[in-house]
Amino acid sequence: MKSLNHFQENIIYMNNQNNDNNWKRMSFKGNKVWAAADTDKNLVVEKGKVLIKYNLKQDYEYKVKLESLKSEDQAIPSQNKSGSKKNQKKSAKKIAIDSDIPDNCIKIYTDGASSGNPGPSGIGILLIYEQKRKEISKYIGQATNNIAELTAIKVALEKLKRHDLPVRIFSDSSYSIGLLTKGWKPQKNKKLVSDIRTLIDKFNDLCFIKVKGHSGIKENEVADFLATSAIKRGQE
Repeated sequence: MKSLNHFQENIIYMNNQNNDNNWKRMSFKGNKVWAAADTDKNLVVEKGKVLIKYNLKQDYEYKVKLESLKSEDQAIPSQNKSGSKKNQKKSAKKIAIDSDIPDNCIKIYTDGASSGNPGPSGIGILLIYEQKRKEISKYIGQATNNIAELTAIKVALEKLKRHDLPVRIFSDSSYSIGLLTKGWKPQKNKKLVSDIRTLIDKFNDLCFIKVKGHSGIKENEVADFLATSAIKRGQE
């Protein structure tokens, strides 16, 4: 994972372009974004597309169709009822958008498994960047399935050395995604959730994408196999 060092054609990298006067708050697929605009706050359209970014501090900009942009008030409001406005903003930024998968992003498929819930547990992780793939299969001892799912995400994020590239995490765990993107207040596993949130905040552009488990998604099936295999090894 050390050679994560270039961008693909559909991502535009620009330095020192974060002048607030040249960006307009809009909504894209229910999420608040910044759209490129002129000094009169009119959107800058080129070949029917507009540049957007999710955070003014990030250097990655995405081209989207003009008609896919809506007014700011059509964005999905944050569901974080327990945190500050600052934390709510961060949570909203990380809501997954299925179509927002840059070619140069790091794709992470995670899964956790438990035999007994609680019982012997394992995690499975598949990291993909361009043509590089890394598999992680680890036995974590006695745990619940939810702990295993969260631990897989935590371990995956800890493995990444660069925080400037976009990251997409694919998980079939509604529990994990709810805690990490919708601001749900954890009733259990508070330390684990807090540690993951701290890791997430290190990344410029990170989103979770909910996938359906055991639905034929090859990469997700690999993560599941890695998790269940870890349990078998741990019990040998």
